[in-house]
Amino acid sequence: MATRHLSTRPAEQHNRGRFLDAALTVLSERGVAGLTVRAVAEQAGASTITVYTRFGGRTGLLDALYERAFDLLGEELRTVPQDDGIAELVEVALAYRRFALESPARYGLMFERSVHDYDPDPALRSGVLRTSFAEFVAKIDRVCPPDVVAQECGYLLWTSMHGLVSVELTIRSQSPLDDWFLSSDESAHETIYRRGVHATIDGLGLRN
Repeated sequence: MATRHLSTRPAEQHNRGRFLDAALTVLSERGVAGLTVRAVAEQAGASTITVYTRFGGRTGLLDALYERAFDLLGEELRTVPQDDGIAELVEVALAYRRFALESPARYGLMFERSVHDYDPDPALRSGVLRTSFAEFVAKIDRVCPPDVVAQECGYLLWTSMHGLVSVELTIRSQSPLDDWFLSSDESAHETIYRRGVHATIDGLGLRN
């Protein structure tokens, strides 16, 4: 995909992958504030000029990292076994949640303006969202009523998943409240997430 992060010859892909793995490590361990060209270079055991040469600068590195994060999300969702339509949708939703919880900083880079001065390349953003959303809608289409637009159902289910996950991440990042109705243990959060996903599926009239 041609974006602001420079196109490369196949022989260079391995080195780029090394830098992107380093960037993901920095992002997960130090958060957005620690995601600098210097930090990525140090993590990769290279010089800052090498990062600039590979990616054309900080923005190019962020574009490449943004694309890589969506690739990883796609890989995670594609590991869900094919099942009857509704069960598969629920498993996809659970995989989406696991992906977000694994690295909130990575998830924030993908879906929030966590890096305040970074706006993903429009062509790149369009490409990764179109691809990810198309795969999701294809699963929706199998269980969607004939008179309903699958894209709309997909959007409503995805935004429900996203909202539930985003609020959970916010709650988890703060000190626990003694009088909050939801306990802080993992099973309670997963249970409420499942209920929300099932409620949305039922509300949309999706059926096997």
